[in-house]
Amino acid sequence: MQITNEEYQQFKPLLFSLGYRLLGSVMDAEDIMQDTFLKASMLDEQQIENKKAYLCKMMTNRCLDVLKSPTRRDQYIGPWNPEPLILEGLPTDDPTELMIQKEGLSIAYLRMMEHLTPDERAVLLLREVFDFPYSEIATMLEKQAENCRKIFSRAKQKISSVEHESLNYETNKTIVNRFIEAFQKQHTDVLIELISENVTLFSDGGGKVNAAVRPISHSANVSAFLFGILKKVPEDFYFEVQNINHQPAIMMYMNGALQSILSFYIYKDKINEIYITMNPDKLPLVKAT
Repeated sequence: MQITNEEYQQFKPLLFSLGYRLLGSVMDAEDIMQDTFLKASMLDEQQIENKKAYLCKMMTNRCLDVLKSPTRRDQYIGPWNPEPLILEGLPTDDPTELMIQKEGLSIAYLRMMEHLTPDERAVLLLREVFDFPYSEIATMLEKQAENCRKIFSRAKQKISSVEHESLNYETNKTIVNRFIEAFQKQHTDVLIELISENVTLFSDGGGKVNAAVRPISHSANVSAFLFGILKKVPEDFYFEVQNINHQPAIMMYMNGALQSILSFYIYKDKINEIYITMNPDKLPLVKAT
């Protein structure tokens, strides 16, 4: 299959966005995307009617192989958070930005996808985010169209709770800034007001840095854990709020380098879940300014 440079630039953001949403990993999505283009270039073009659909089929099936791998999560230490995707400073007319700005990109949404089977995840994304008709999805996954409809319905039911997530960036940024101020001034009462009573914190260190190996639940436990972290930060501690997965998140720097990223699941102006990603393999190489 011959892929022109123009087609490569057209399909690259689509394949990356599909892979990232399926796997929650920037590195894996990029690797599989490049492999897909390479393998596609070796195919007989006369047998391919629709390049876009065929590339998405190849990308989806390679991602499904990864998702179905028995060792993908079994050996991971502690909670698993999706790899944060930094969007700050990306031009609004950038094709990657135009593709990923659709729904279903927040850390909360990507983490909720972990509750779906690989096939449910693929059908949901191909239908809801990328608008493929069931007939094409059925061809990609080698299933019946009616079966894909049922899989889609089942997947929607499973993730119904995250559909109520607040995605208003400015409103959420105000809440995040109040969250930061509560910690800076150690106003526990304000913090308790901002977080849900049943808030859960997921600390992802991947066994490579110190992190809570189990989710921490309830507002009192979560606030105590976070205040405990604050007491241990070095003098050069620095943070900033940036656009991560199209939501405001806190990037924390220590010793001149990015140490962690805090993302949030906000519903009805309350923080319901907090995701602290500290695994160095998931953090971009960004230095403190």
